[in-house]
Amino acid sequence: MPVPMVGRAAALDELRHAWEQVRGGGRCVPAVVTGLPGTGKSTLAAAAVQVAAPEVVLSGSARLHSPAPYDWLAAVLAATGPHPGLPVPPDALAWLAQDPDVPRERYTPDALLRLAVTTVRTLVGRRPAVLVVEDLHALDPASLSLIAELAGADLPALLLVTSRPPDAAVNPALTVRALERLAGAPGAVRRHLGALSAAQVGQILDHVYGSRELADAVWRRTGGNPYRITELLAVAGGPDALAEHLRQPVELTAREREVLGCLAEGMSNKQIAAALGISVRTVTVHVSNLLRKTGAVSRTEAALWAVQRALPADTRTRTG
Repeated sequence: MPVPMVGRAAALDELRHAWEQVRGGGRCVPAVVTGLPGTGKSTLAAAAVQVAAPEVVLSGSARLHSPAPYDWLAAVLAATGPHPGLPVPPDALAWLAQDPDVPRERYTPDALLRLAVTTVRTLVGRRPAVLVVEDLHALDPASLSLIAELAGADLPALLLVTSRPPDAAVNPALTVRALERLAGAPGAVRRHLGALSAAQVGQILDHVYGSRELADAVWRRTGGNPYRITELLAVAGGPDALAEHLRQPVELTAREREVLGCLAEGMSNKQIAAALGISVRTVTVHVSNLLRKTGAVSRTEAALWAVQRALPADTRTRTG
């Protein structure tokens, strides 16, 4: 049985109201949904699109490991197919679509930004649209500039943006600036998603199992993180198996215990990599696994988990 979306009704209603503003006023209304990983930002955005049922949906996100100029627009162009009627020079359009064979010297950044806005305007036309921007925090500077420009554009669109907090961004200062411009637009919506309460976890268990008996234990294991709740229920299966799973201690590998000890010492990923002689990317993978296993929703919570369990000093860190 699918896990229901609990604790987000007010946020969904706010996004529905923002969409009604778009349809009634014909102008762009930004809606920014922020939260830590796994709090349901993308799920909420998908639900909002389903409720709105717009004529046009333009959706894009950043590339995971190597952001490049206009990632968001390139994703939109790739998803919407050939565009022979766009009032944009073919070489500029090819550059915005990230064609590797197009020279980059011909257009200035300001000119490309204007052409990017024109491209989006033309794709939308006068039809009410939803522009979905996934993971603003991971976008390149050019995409951030484009999204900020669209917030003030004469465009009948709900500009639906999801993002982690700026301190997790690829470009923190530019992300803050983009978020400020989005929030400053008339009618803008800003909604931060936090963890679910134990009572809300109980609602999920009642829906899936017909019982709320394990709500507190599931909440403690997952920290109320919707993604981790979904993952836990998928792995455990039925209620008896879930109860048994919750009774089992959290098992960490030797390396994970080392990384966790470093987190408890307040180290950054770069510092942990140097201390343990591994790459930053490997540290990132270990931290992700630790968050999943401990049920923590942040590095700070994972560090607190380590301190509360008094990890032996020789597993805290390999530094003197």
